Amino acid sequence: MRSTIFGLSALAIAAATAAPAFAEDAPASDITVTGGATVVTDYRFRGISQTDKHFAGQGTFTVSHSSGFYASVWGSSIDDYVAAGSDQEIDLILGYAKTFDAITVDGGVLYYYYPNSNGANSDFFEPYLSVKGTFGPVTAKVGAAYAPKQHAIAAFNERDDNLYLYGEVGGGLADTGISLLGHLGYSKGRSFLTGGLKDYLDWNIGASYTWNHITFGIQYVDTDLKKSDAGGFFTNDDHFLAKAGVVGSIGVAF
Repeated sequence: MRSTIFGLSALAIAAATAAPAFAEDAPASDITVTGGATVVTDYRFRGISQTDKHFAGQGTFTVSHSSGFYASVWGSSIDDYVAAGSDQEIDLILGYAKTFDAITVDGGVLYYYYPNSNGANSDFFEPYLSVKGTFGPVTAKVGAAYAPKQHAIAAFNERDDNLYLYGEVGGGLADTGISLLGHLGYSKGRSFLTGGLKDYLDWNIGASYTWNHITFGIQYVDTDLKKSDAGGFFTNDDHFLAKAGVVGSIGVAF
């Protein structure tokens, strides 16, 4: 579900949404439950590593109703530099999606929760909206997520809002289990999740292969940020967290 706002692990999250919750011969129900677990080689959030370029474990659980309303929980391990010492990100999502012919409109609110963040006010909420269209085997989507001013960014001692705009296009190759996906995003305004970096582009391109309930994915992720733009935003290991990299994933869905 995190792929709604595109948290840079969408190919991995595809594993958590690819399979139906019930067997095909089960009676129809207004409520559908889906979920899954994924391991990624690096958790990238809008181009910025949240795990110091190390592995992360992720999981998701979604309850959706035939009316279009849904509620999701998505979680990932993170490094302690992200949110004042917390080692976990938990996203709580409430949304509504409606399909009109080949067009799907999806909107809601996402709340970022960071347990044990040493008393820092790291949690925040972010409304989002996207429009997706399917044209034969190709799907295109544009969307926006906006985080209002909520708390001061410690590194800059100031409050700021953040607007994230993105577009993506993807599709599956018939009878192969292979899907391709490309993404371009623009972040305007400071966010502590991206180290206070302001006004930059991120992009990625990747592929996934689904076999039964298991999905394997690979992505190339990059931004237009340079080390001189980062204001010294490096980890203790001197890793530049916006540097281009390849992210692999394996996930299982239920």
